[in-house]
Amino acid sequence: MIENLISEQNVDAVGKIMKNADRFVVVAHKNPDGDAVGSSLAMYRYLRNIGKDVKVVLPNAFPAFLNWMPGADEILFYDADKDTCDNVIASADVLVCLDFNVFSRTGDMASQLLASTATKVLVDHHLQPSAEFDILISHPEACSTCELVFRVVNALGACDAMDFEFAQCVYTGMMTDTGAFAYASTRKDVYLIIAELLDKGIDKDWIYRKVFYNFSVTKMRLWGYAMYDKLKVYNKYNAALITLSHGELMRFYASKGDTEGLVNQPLQIKGLRFSCFLREESPGKVNVSLRSVDDFPCNSVAAEFFNGGGHKNASGGEIYGTMEMAVERFRQALQKYKAELTE
Repeated sequence: MIENLISEQNVDAVGKIMKNADRFVVVAHKNPDGDAVGSSLAMYRYLRNIGKDVKVVLPNAFPAFLNWMPGADEILFYDADKDTCDNVIASADVLVCLDFNVFSRTGDMASQLLASTATKVLVDHHLQPSAEFDILISHPEACSTCELVFRVVNALGACDAMDFEFAQCVYTGMMTDTGAFAYASTRKDVYLIIAELLDKGIDKDWIYRKVFYNFSVTKMRLWGYAMYDKLKVYNKYNAALITLSHGELMRFYASKGDTEGLVNQPLQIKGLRFSCFLREESPGKVNVSLRSVDDFPCNSVAAEFFNGGGHKNASGGEIYGTMEMAVERFRQALQKYKAELTE
């Protein structure tokens, strides 16, 4: 039996919206990952199946290894066609906001979303959601936003609207946001939901291969270079660091998504508890990915040193400055959290 996580009040409120509104726009955060794309396309599929006019608008493109997902070719991208996206957002009765807790995480489309008079429904699993949403379905204990999308549809009694394609999308988001169920997935309900998705006919092994066995030759060489030349292990802190400059990424013809998951690799080293990946997205801006195991709170490091946040074992941030500045911040974090890393 799957636990009732979402309040009856929220279920009733969403149910009324789903019944009475006609035009829905589904949005997610900038640089969308598997959970953002999966939850968006699952919600799109559900709304379409119940006869609603629905469109998905994302701030920018997602990694190519998600292109196979059903409905991916229907997504509108704000950075590629701002005027069309602005018109779509302006005409919405309901904005379904997925996998972000504040509108600033949607990048350049944030002001348009805030200006919209549509009912704003949040479904998310990040901490500290903004009060700018009309309905808040926020559960940080959930393994992914995809889990919450499943729960919403299930609570509405819309099992018939959860078809094969819906299940594929939900499973993809749950799988990618837990590192193939390596973290944030110890709750029994996660696997009860997976069982329901399997009943819809999905092939979880096929989905795994589509996502994780989808390297290009250049990506494989980039990862080899990163692990051989750029990995630095700080044994006395049980931590590791990988850095890739903008020039190094260009050298390997890196495209969007080619470094996705790289930060997880050092945690396979015996005894390591904390991994940091610094990627110079462009000169003067460094993206930060953090992962940890056990009880080490990498989200605290993200918030204190890298202008970011996230989950206890999976977080991120950014620095506007040089790679040297970012590395120095990482070293400062190791000093600050030495006791927690070595306990």
